[in-house]
Amino acid sequence: MVPLVLATLFLEALIPMTSIARGGISDIMEPREAVVRSAGDWQTLWRDHGGPGAMAPEVDFSTEMVVGVFLGARNTGGYDVEITGVEPEAKGLVVRYTETMPGPGAMLAQVITSPFHLIRVARTDGDVRFEAIRKRGR
Repeated sequence: MVPLVLATLFLEALIPMTSIARGGISDIMEPREAVVRSAGDWQTLWRDHGGPGAMAPEVDFSTEMVVGVFLGARNTGGYDVEITGVEPEAKGLVVRYTETMPGPGAMLAQVITSPFHLIRVARTDGDVRFEAIRKRGR
């Protein structure tokens, strides 16, 4: 009974989020954790991520903000990043994400990748802290 109660409390503490874009190729080649609270900053980040002329998805910055994680350039396939949850804390939010790296002996494409994940979440003017969980793939 106790694990069910703890799981329920954990799920209630998570803040709803909506994935905007996630993938293996971004033009942002340096690792970056991003918090965007204005339309102008969003246009700049999206242009940096998608190249000139790329149209940014609509976000209502009066009630929402964008949070993103960019792993930067990697020399092979087999890397991934996923924002797994957003939780409130005393001075703002904590954004948890999982970074997956290739496992030992994995057969990998020899191609430059740059994994990323962008989400939309309710706006807060407080601090945003990122916590990474790093794991090896198979």
